[in-house]
Amino acid sequence: MSVTFPRGFRAAGVAAGMKPSGNPDLGLLVADAPCPAAGLFTTNLVQAAPVRLSRERLAASGGRALGVLVNSGQANAATGPQGEHDARVATARAAELLGAGPDDLLACSTGVIGEPLHMERLLDALPGLVSSLSEGGGSAFARAIITTDTLSKEARAEAGHFRVGGCAKGVGMIAPDLATMLVFVTTDAALAPGHLDRLARATLEPRFESLTVDGCRSTNDTVLAFASGGSGEAAEPGTAAWGALEEAFADVGESLLQQLAHDAEGVTHVLLIDVEGAASTEDARLVSRAVAASPLVKTAAFGGDPNPGRILQAVGAAGAEVDPAGVDVWIGDVPVVQGGVIPPGFFETKGAAAREAMQAPDVRIRVRLGGGPGRSRAVGCDLSYEYVRINGEYTT
Repeated sequence: MSVTFPRGFRAAGVAAGMKPSGNPDLGLLVADAPCPAAGLFTTNLVQAAPVRLSRERLAASGGRALGVLVNSGQANAATGPQGEHDARVATARAAELLGAGPDDLLACSTGVIGEPLHMERLLDALPGLVSSLSEGGGSAFARAIITTDTLSKEARAEAGHFRVGGCAKGVGMIAPDLATMLVFVTTDAALAPGHLDRLARATLEPRFESLTVDGCRSTNDTVLAFASGGSGEAAEPGTAAWGALEEAFADVGESLLQQLAHDAEGVTHVLLIDVEGAASTEDARLVSRAVAASPLVKTAAFGGDPNPGRILQAVGAAGAEVDPAGVDVWIGDVPVVQGGVIPPGFFETKGAAAREAMQAPDVRIRVRLGGGPGRSRAVGCDLSYEYVRINGEYTT
């Protein structure tokens, strides 16, 4: 049920013909009434029309919305004034069918950049989409939003009286500059808009910012959270209920993050990069991201090649405060760099053990930069032949 697991939400997904595959490609998620909503959006300066529209509507409403209309197949990015017009017309028509105001719905799109929305098909499908809304429609919604994903991604958690649900899509064009894909998280807790925004930034932002598939920051990335209040119970910061709700949000975010990483385009290994001992959290973040995003590290992971020099290169080029003589690195439990030096005879003595560690589905790389307090984790994946094939044929 994912996003409709919390009380007060309905969802649906249909095949509108937006994608040539004929698979479901139009989804709608709505609360029973306009409710607190929070958004985290791409930092790419080239932003899709739905990103600008959703950001604008959240600001104008003081952080409230009825729900979100999502299409897959066309990104509605780099489509100019027509794209802006299409996003407004589509959401206004869906809102009209719901008996809501024209600005009550947010919008998300995913697919080919530059291709206009197939508006005739979209508009024709809206009556059926609205009529099929149900409390059990979360999985249909999750299926309708995917593009090159091989499966839909859903999660849910409970925290006392509260329920939290979520779904996500995104397996390529992902870099850790929030937001990193399309993610929708719902709760039935009664929250003030500002508190929901605080909750999303504390629990969702750091997780989804940690993921990089290919270092490419999307034009459409969006994370949206909604709080229906359907539980009839409120949560205030500093209370036990708030702490439990934070934990449930974190659990849903972590589950979706791992599902996204393990379904990345062409993935054969997930990279878990843990950095510790940095002078600051920001320095640790820079280094963890640099290692996870390095094409050389990613291709080494694909080939199972334990080449510590590639990790050191990424550490030194990250832009963080780093003393090379204080860097230690492990692949799995195998030390591969000590005091900035690859141990003499490493390839003859410990190379086999490190190579074995790189055969695991999750390749763990730990980097210690010194004795500072900064720590960070980045989640990435290898770079395979299949990734190149998928993206080499993306519009063909």
